[in-house]
Amino acid sequence: MPALTRPAFKRKSPAGAQIMADWPELVGPALAAVTQPLRLTSGTLTLACAGPVAMELQHLAPQLAGRINAALGRAAVERFRFVQQTPAAAAVRKRPAPKPVALPQRVESAIESVGSPELREALERLGRGVYRTR
Repeated sequence: MPALTRPAFKRKSPAGAQIMADWPELVGPALAAVTQPLRLTSGTLTLACAGPVAMELQHLAPQLAGRINAALGRAAVERFRFVQQTPAAAAVRKRPAPKPVALPQRVESAIESVGSPELREALERLGRGVYRTR
């Protein structure tokens, strides 16, 4: 097994590879959308982020390091280095389009009785949103 994994981890440590693979689960969707881990070297995790986000991350650094280290099972991240760069993953990820939902007959008939087309369309979208979660 080491002969197979050595080339893959030659440039990246196993902990760094795990952080990059599990980044959205480690930090949550909000931070994952505006940050991207670049490398882990000697306990320093380099993160790509926009300028204003770096200030917020400096304040969250102890909690962030704690979450990452808890997920890894060891103290791999001791400090952070922020690089001003737009994360590539933020632009690529998109939510899938919601599946159309059939409304109950009584709701459809009530919507059809509305005179205004704009209001009727808004009520239909609202109904589909309500019944999508059920």
